[in-house]
Amino acid sequence: MSMGSEASKQVRQERLLYLLSPIALLVLWEIAIRAGLGDRRFVPAPSDIAERFWLLCVSGELPWDTVVTLWRILAGFLIGAIPGVALGLCMAMWRGVRIIVDPLIAALFPIPKLALMPLFLLALGFGEASKIAVVAVGAFFPVIVNAYAGAANIEKIYIDVARNYGASSRIMFTRVVFFGALPLIFAGLRVALAISFIIGTAAEFIAAKSGIGYLIWSSWELLQVDAMFVGIVTIGLLGVITSTIFLEVERKVIPWKAP
Repeated sequence: MSMGSEASKQVRQERLLYLLSPIALLVLWEIAIRAGLGDRRFVPAPSDIAERFWLLCVSGELPWDTVVTLWRILAGFLIGAIPGVALGLCMAMWRGVRIIVDPLIAALFPIPKLALMPLFLLALGFGEASKIAVVAVGAFFPVIVNAYAGAANIEKIYIDVARNYGASSRIMFTRVVFFGALPLIFAGLRVALAISFIIGTAAEFIAAKSGIGYLIWSSWELLQVDAMFVGIVTIGLLGVITSTIFLEVERKVIPWKAP
């Protein structure tokens, strides 16, 4: 019981430190601006940003932009991540799949995903589909690479034991390969989610009339620097929240992973 309470206390302390680090950054930022270390017209203090944040929330603009951006990012992330996991595991299990897919990944992964945005706009138009598609492509590649790496590095003894007990391909895929690759799959998912935020926000610079990316870009055009920082800080907060959720889900799904 004592060991359990100590472990629980340590987890709470880690969560608190994880959340306190961005707060400490904001405090240092406020102190630096008030001390005259920056031009408040171009680098507003957190208190200025908080005031504009409140005004944008009251007007309903920021909540709407946040919902729109989250919808685009999460939809694209899921559309890219789910087939990425499945195909990455298939590459590890079947040599033929790996031979076909591996050169395609090598050729397409290095291409900047925003460079594909004009193609998606031509093919899918200026609606939601083009922005979700470019996010999906950005999320797909880190997930497939990590899923393949996780499955390919499973210790051979587990594969041999499963085969000796007559495990079918379905059982091998769902019980051995999938669970053995989970730690690296989650690593790939976290990277893919961060990339999804980057690509999704940047896509809203180019072809959107709503969303946090559009808020940042339009505020820059109008020299409303505090509103621009509201968008930047909001993206950062969403990143912290989603990363925290991912860590909690990872602890529940793969409790055998060493902390």
